[in-house]
Amino acid sequence: MLEAISDRLQKVFKTLRGEGHLTERHVDDALAEIRRALLAADVALPVVKDFIARVRGRALGEEVLGSLRPAQQVTKIVHDELTRLLGGQERPLKIKGFPAPILLVGLQGTGKTTTAAKLAVFIRRTLGKHAMLVPADTQRPAAREQLEQLGAQAGIPVLDTRAWPTAAEIARASLVEARRKGFEVLLFDTAGRLHVDQELMQELAELHEILQPSETLLVADAMTGQDAVRQAEAFAARLPLTGVILTKLDGDARGGAALSVVSVAGKPVRLAGVGERLDDLELFYPERMAARILGMGDMLTFIEKAQATVDADKAEALENKLKREGFDLEDLRDQLKQMRGGGLLNQITDLIPGAKALKAPPVDDRRLARFEAIIGSMTPAERRHPEIINGSRRKRIARGAGTSVEEINRLLRQYAEMKRLVKRMGSGDPRKVLRSLGL
Repeated sequence: MLEAISDRLQKVFKTLRGEGHLTERHVDDALAEIRRALLAADVALPVVKDFIARVRGRALGEEVLGSLRPAQQVTKIVHDELTRLLGGQERPLKIKGFPAPILLVGLQGTGKTTTAAKLAVFIRRTLGKHAMLVPADTQRPAAREQLEQLGAQAGIPVLDTRAWPTAAEIARASLVEARRKGFEVLLFDTAGRLHVDQELMQELAELHEILQPSETLLVADAMTGQDAVRQAEAFAARLPLTGVILTKLDGDARGGAALSVVSVAGKPVRLAGVGERLDDLELFYPERMAARILGMGDMLTFIEKAQATVDADKAEALENKLKREGFDLEDLRDQLKQMRGGGLLNQITDLIPGAKALKAPPVDDRRLARFEAIIGSMTPAERRHPEIINGSRRKRIARGAGTSVEEINRLLRQYAEMKRLVKRMGSGDPRKVLRSLGL
């Protein structure tokens, strides 16, 4: 996520840390490189100019140049200004009224329909409210069917709107249906176009007038950079937007949209799509994102994701089992399933401070899936007592899992290492674990 700008900014601060005493020349050289990094990341030029001016004004103050640790002070200033640039603070969703309508708008191809389903899952998971999806796109073929499929996958009800030919009729009818069925939130997937036009905006304005939504959110594709920013600016000029949802932020190496949309469009980024799964939608935290960009990691998000991923009852049961019997391959399989299911492994380098500097290769989800398959091909006795797995058993397991004996050997070696680590963790000396991991 935002790798290009993150890598360049981290190099700048590494250079600054090598200077025992900062001068105005050091600051100007660093700011010139930061300016190039921002422009290369497709950040809007006026935004870059304002950002550099603000950082320079603070970085050349007596507080920094007279400090014993000036490089750290400059890093803090850049972090503060990045946080301001990204919107300052998070803005949770506002759910007002019964039902509370949320209007999703945007151009075709930005992921609006998928985001509607993700938002319903997010609201259920974080707010505990019952939402209903409303297909209000009467223009795009199969738009209703796509939302119905996504709703079925997510376990979210979708209103059948085929009886109403216009978006306005759908809006009025959905309010009645939601009150009758007791749904607290209505999520409207509206029509899009390839570009902003009068007909589209008139339809959206009419919907807004009927629904009086508690949130009107623009869905924009972060990977389109300045196009996403221009879309936000255009929609904000014609609709009372309350914020922006940036999709595909996990695949955006540059960061131009995230770093420009607040300043240019005057609308905060409220949520971010960070993956393909239906629960890969997150509240957008400007301060945390700024920390990620600067390579400081994001431990709060990591802890929240880990808590959401790990089943507390299963974790307690595992802890008790480890004390009694130790760590076996069934335990390893359960842990792999939990970590893969939560999508946490692929985000570790963004979230753990210093992880990017280790230049560790990305986690191979396919290998983890193969490991699960291998363990699944073992007998219960082999999973509980891996020491009985001899040569002939390895060949049988490899055939059953559709893999090679070498892959079986690799799994067993890694399991043995994990078992040693678990034993050391249980010994009460975490330094041994850290040393064994090379940290």
